[in-house]
Amino acid sequence: MRRIMFTYFTSDPSSKALCSPMLLSTFSHFSLFHMAANMYVLWSFSSSVVSLLGCEQFIAVYLSAGVISTFVSYVAKMATGKFEPSLGASGAIMTVLAAVCTKMPEAKLAIIFLPMFTFTAGNALKAIIAFDTAGLALGWRFFDHAAHLGGALFGMWYVTYGHELIWKNREPLVKAWHEMRTKNAGRGGGRSD
Repeated sequence: MRRIMFTYFTSDPSSKALCSPMLLSTFSHFSLFHMAANMYVLWSFSSSVVSLLGCEQFIAVYLSAGVISTFVSYVAKMATGKFEPSLGASGAIMTVLAAVCTKMPEAKLAIIFLPMFTFTAGNALKAIIAFDTAGLALGWRFFDHAAHLGGALFGMWYVTYGHELIWKNREPLVKAWHEMRTKNAGRGGGRSD
């Protein structure tokens, strides 16, 4: 298992995409229950995030969150010596949840099986972060607490600062990317399969 973990962080000369395992883990789930719970949370919160960010930005944030939360999970696992696979789906969904809770902290939420108990989104986010911090510190293995924390912190950061820093200033980066691709394609630097 140690070799599998190490390959995510090394550069293989035959590999063209170093982040592909972390990106693909964004769609991975541990069990059918895990997938059902994640899809319910995504369904519950995605319309709010899409109305805040728009479809294109939501997709970019969701995929980035999967990579970032998986990376945070791998770093935590390497630091603790627990070499287990990481599933970035929960971290990406935590980004969505944290983004909504950060932008709308007074929104009322309830747990599906206990709808009579309501709480604010801000309090829910604080409780989730406290739970995952305790889980990470105490070595609980029920959830990937590092991925959850990485996703939640990324979601909070993105809706607070990242939108202004990245999305609103993306035009020069997109122009430079297109110019670089055009130059490489002209020199025969295109993809060869």
